[in-house]
Amino acid sequence: MPYFLALDAGGTKTIGVIGDSERELARAETGTIKVLRADPESARSNLASLLRTLSLSSNVDLQSITRICIGISGIRAPRVGNWIRENIPLLAAGELLLCGDEEIALDAAFGDGAGILVVAGTGSNAVGRGASGKTARAGGWGPLLGDEGSGHWIGQEALRRALRAENEGRPSALLAKIAGFWQLAGIEELVERGNAAQAPDFSALAPLVASCAESGDSAAKETVERAGEELARLAALVVRRLREQGESASLRVAFAGSVLSSPGPVRIAAIETLKRSNPEIEVFAQSVDPVEGALWRARNGLR
Repeated sequence: MPYFLALDAGGTKTIGVIGDSERELARAETGTIKVLRADPESARSNLASLLRTLSLSSNVDLQSITRICIGISGIRAPRVGNWIRENIPLLAAGELLLCGDEEIALDAAFGDGAGILVVAGTGSNAVGRGASGKTARAGGWGPLLGDEGSGHWIGQEALRRALRAENEGRPSALLAKIAGFWQLAGIEELVERGNAAQAPDFSALAPLVASCAESGDSAAKETVERAGEELARLAALVVRRLREQGESASLRVAFAGSVLSSPGPVRIAAIETLKRSNPEIEVFAQSVDPVEGALWRARNGLR
């Protein structure tokens, strides 16, 4: 019987599944294996621990795996892909298929059909497939050069807006909330932490920002509305690029990633922005489970 290994490797966590031709046999989660977000030793330890847990839970020997599909954020960075290609064969057998995390999420949403997928977790990007199979993408440039609307962007942008409000005499509840979350005494320590050479995990602030936005904090509301607009812009760019390739781009849109996984303020803002320019757009109600797309691709041997 053939067995398949699927990994959804994000900037914060990695989800893995082992399945056969019909069923998911085991699922587990660990920290990131993306070497741009973790040192190689930590990434290697996370990967080994995850595969060991999956093997024990499924009773499947890792050397009997037929095919492995890994969707990982930052795949366009050579260091990321090279590290995976070097380390996976040391732990598991099987043909290796390596692709972007947005590609497996697209497969989870639409299979090999047409549609647009917007991903916003630690980072952000969008990918789409037209009716004849051509693809286009936008975003995914990383936290320093892009990733607008992502968890990292939301945390950092909210802090900037809250500090700006403080300067303008419009105190924001966000500053106290973030200081409490980071266990800091006040604004001076907050500024020091935010400007540290080793940047804090801004993406961890995203749920807090969303909560403050729903409570009416103006800096938080401005941030999540802008985040939704930026994510909608990525989807619109993908639609335009597909049409430039002669594709009749589908107006079915699905969301994936922690920022968009529930009907919170960022998701609402993104949908409202999309519908203003394309009223006929169809948005999937349920968030996508990307690792299901990786398993689908492993089973079908699709690169």
